Order: sequence, then structure tokens, then C-alpha cells
Amino acid sequence: MAYQALQTEVVPMHERAQRLEKALQTVIRGSDEVVRLALVAVFARGHLLIEGVPGVGKTTLGQTLARAIDCTFQRVQFTSDMLPSDLLGTSIYSAAEERFEFKPGPVFTNILLADEINRTTPKTQSALLEVMNEGQVTVDGQGREVPQPFLVIATQNPVEHHGTYPLPESQMDRFLVRVQMTYPAAESEREILRAEAGAARLNEVRPVLTGAEVVAMQEEVKKVRVDESLVSYTLEIVNKTRQSEQLSLGVSPRGSLMLYRAAQAMAFSEGRSFATPQDFKRLAVPVFAHRVVVNARYSSTLKASEQAERIVGEIVENVTVPS
Repeated sequence: MAYQALQTEVVPMHERAQRLEKALQTVIRGSDEVVRLALVAVFARGHLLIEGVPGVGKTTLGQTLARAIDCTFQRVQFTSDMLPSDLLGTSIYSAAEERFEFKPGPVFTNILLADEINRTTPKTQSALLEVMNEGQVTVDGQGREVPQPFLVIATQNPVEHHGTYPLPESQMDRFLVRVQMTYPAAESEREILRAEAGAARLNEVRPVLTGAEVVAMQEEVKKVRVDESLVSYTLEIVNKTRQSEQLSLGVSPRGSLMLYRAAQAMAFSEGRSFATPQDFKRLAVPVFAHRVVVNARYSSTLKASEQAERIVGEIVENVTVPS
């Protein structure tokens, strides 16, 4: 009876989630898997890191997602001279009030688009650590909560490009999932050229969800059932990353939790009240690959991110999937 009741609640929200997915796909052509992973980040109360060379639609994906959710939105272009106070806000003395007043920074929003986050210094990058993990900012010894839902969509150019600062491991660990945006397939690029300009399609995007609906969906995701065998499956993958000679840093306990949440969100977005082994297997690389560090002795001609994905993928393939 409880199972049927849960299904009744999930289905209407799943239909709204599908509308959100379709809204993104009208602008982001040929990247359906990237769109799906972005929605997983939204519903799992996580944050999204988008990586790729310039011009493949990283910023457009973030802007489209922000427009499709009727929430407050701020976009910050990260630069090398940006300070933490430019992001978090600062206290300014008011002569009229004879006291200091806090002027909130752009982080006090529902959706923060951190554009080219690896073009700013590690000091400014670390300003996001607390708010991404705890949903609050501490300024002058006082904690200030940010609005809910709160989502950071960060874009970064490959670290091999000039003028970039690689994100520290602690920062990478705060992102639920990393997606790679590559050059589109030939037919998808032909559609992009034949269609109207990307900016025009972006301007036509209308909200399909409210902030309150997103929060309600995030609560429903918590109810998705996960069998104990899938918990054991997750822990076995995690332990193998920690024991692998090819990795100098394995997946953290936070990473285990993130995969659990992501699998719940994937099940929810597909209208199911339970997670499956394929949910975990499908998400293991996007959730885990950016949390590991490749051992220098096993460096190759591949980019660091690609090498990490290859190693994690091999580990996942060598772990028996529960039936």
C-alpha cells in the first residue's frame, strides 16, 4: 500500500521533471546524457561541474537550466583578480545608521553560475567551500544562510589551457557530478547551424518549475528506496579506488554519499520509487572520476580527467553488479 502511495506522488513530479528536461534539450542539442546528469544534480541537492573546451555550450547549459527554473539567478565571470568578498559580500560602515551593514554578494541566490571557475585564484575558489557544503556563508563570525534551493553550476576550461588554476581536491569533492561537454556529432552540429542562433533559443526558454517545486522534488528523492546490496556495491567500488596502485587518492566518504543521492535522483527522474544496479553503475564514473587523483607513475598521454575516468571505469567494470 505504501509502495502504491509513493508511486502516486512520484509520477506527477516526474512529468514536471520531463518538461524541464525537454526545455533544456531545445537549446542543448546532441547532449542528452549531459542534460540528464545536470537534472540529477538538481534533484539530488548537489552541484554541477561542466568541463570542456571553449565554445561547446557549457555556459549556455547553465543559463538554460537557470531560466527553466523560476528562481533567483546570478552569473559570476571568474577572473584572476577576483577576491572572496566579491563573491560572498562584505560589511560596509553606514554613517547614517552608525553601524556596519552587510552587503550580500552574488552567492546569495538560488542558482549561481560560476563561469570559468578555474580562471580565479585558489583563495577565491575556496570561498565556495562552506556554502556548497552547508548552504550558508560565515562573514564577520556570523553565519548567513543562502536561499533554497541552492545550486552551483560551475564551468571550467581544461586545466591544460593557459591562465587556469586547477581546482583543489577539497573543492572538486563538493561537486556531485562532473560532465564533459565535447564537440557535437556531425548531425547535431548541422542542426545547430540550421536552427536559429543559440542566443535566440535561450531567450525563448520559459520557467517550467518553481523553486518550491524543486525543493519538493528534492524531498521526494530522499524517499527512493535503495537496497542494501547496492550499498555494498558502492562501498566495494570505493574501496577498490582507495587500494588501486594507479590512484594516489581514492574516493572519499562524501563521494559514496553523493553516488547514493545521485542514484536516487536518477530513479526519481525516470519515475521509479526504487534505485537499480544500473543507476549506480551508470553514475559511478561521473560522480567518482573527479574525486580521485591519478598516481604520477601511471601518467599517460591522456588528459588527467580522461585518465581518471578510464581508471574508475575499469574498476567499475571489474566489480560484480548485484542482481
